[in-house]
Amino acid sequence: MSAALRWFRIAAVAEGISWAGLLIGMFFKYVVVENEIGVQIFGPIHGGVFIVYLVTVIAAWRAERWSFTTTMLGLASAIPPFMTVWFERRVVREPAAVAQ
Repeated sequence: MSAALRWFRIAAVAEGISWAGLLIGMFFKYVVVENEIGVQIFGPIHGGVFIVYLVTVIAAWRAERWSFTTTMLGLASAIPPFMTVWFERRVVREPAAVAQ
């Protein structure tokens, strides 16, 4: 496993965790107590991890020679909550399916 793929895997899981934190913060902001502290904390964290995830997808694409479709799926998986974790699992379980 290349260093780029290891960093990608870490970033994918971190992105999912930061999504969870942001969603919890939004729940408390809009539903429970109308307090913005959760969003103020997890918003920037999630934004930073989101950018790191995108960079690691590009690095893994180059190192692992992913197909264009796989790379676009990896980038798009950053948008729906927790899809980065699903994509990371797919890449690890089916390495031949994602290569060119």
